[in-house]
Amino acid sequence: MANYIVSARKYRPQTFGSVVGQEAITTTLKNAIRTKHLAQAFLFTGSRGVGKTTTARILSKTINCFQLGADIEPCNVCESCLSFNEGRSFNILELDAASNNSVDDIRNLIDQVRIAPQIGTHKIFIIDEVHMLTTQAFNAFLKTLEEPPAHAVFILATTEKHKIIPTVLSRCQIFDFHRITIADIVFQLKQVALGENIEVEDKALHVIAQKSDGAMRDALSIFDQIVSFTNGKVTYDSVLSNLNVLDYEYYFNLVDAALKDDISSNLLLYNKVLSLGFDDMQFVPGLAEHLRNLLVSKDVRTASLLEMAQEIKDRYVAQAKNTPNEFIYLALDLLRDTELNYRTSRNRRLTVEICLMRFTSIVSHLKEKQPSSVSAT
Repeated sequence: MANYIVSARKYRPQTFGSVVGQEAITTTLKNAIRTKHLAQAFLFTGSRGVGKTTTARILSKTINCFQLGADIEPCNVCESCLSFNEGRSFNILELDAASNNSVDDIRNLIDQVRIAPQIGTHKIFIIDEVHMLTTQAFNAFLKTLEEPPAHAVFILATTEKHKIIPTVLSRCQIFDFHRITIADIVFQLKQVALGENIEVEDKALHVIAQKSDGAMRDALSIFDQIVSFTNGKVTYDSVLSNLNVLDYEYYFNLVDAALKDDISSNLLLYNKVLSLGFDDMQFVPGLAEHLRNLLVSKDVRTASLLEMAQEIKDRYVAQAKNTPNEFIYLALDLLRDTELNYRTSRNRRLTVEICLMRFTSIVSHLKEKQPSSVSAT
């Protein structure tokens, strides 16, 4: 049986152009190589799974490529590129600072810095999770980082820039990697599905993208998990079931029932949500998020802020037209208070049920406040 390769590795970008969602950074790096204004120390910072280490490897490969094209992309056919792709390059060294964070580890790296590259023009040192280095290790590294040999380039990567001492930061060009947008993640997942001949639903990919919290690697891992669960067909229902995500439908029904002053329907719906295994505190913030989406949907200009499938966007726009602004404002205040009271409540289910009763009664209270028309006599 052939060895299985997870999508995060199989579809890992090999060129600057294939890096997802970091165009500003990749363009800057390519221009630096084109104009030969390459810094000797870089710091790539950002949350997990956004392409820091991947970009570091592509930059390393591009710097030493023998057949660099006009697009400033590694050729992947020269000896330098092939040796890197096959894991036998002596010009690119990676150090995981999470497990190699002592002074001795840094001194060993400094010894390697002194050795000139065997082929190519540069020797590149990638230090991942650099914030894990001890203070003594950072201090031992400072002199080399400030005055490295002409052939040496350092690329430091971290998820916690605030833990790096200022003297190191001042010696690096700093690139902040952003969380990847839902639209970019969905597009990339579609490309992976196409390459693997997997049937996917657009709504399902949006849920995966939202669950990944801006991390492409997390999105690909979730995608692989769903593919295994569904035997090759990624549907909206299968994603909700596997990831234990509450369907939008419940929140649409809650608001519809509230607009009709139907307390019984909402209490029964809440009971169904609990029977499916969802936690109370998943439910309340989810309803608040739904109300926020309704507010955003009230204006065509802000409706574009909704990062979800078009089919669901249309439903939000339709429900927003029938939902008074005052209802949404009062409901959000109620849900905020419920979240605060929930933490100290002994009967948490009752707390949420009372919230739902009051939530469903908002419209009738608003009607009572309206001045009644008085006929002139």
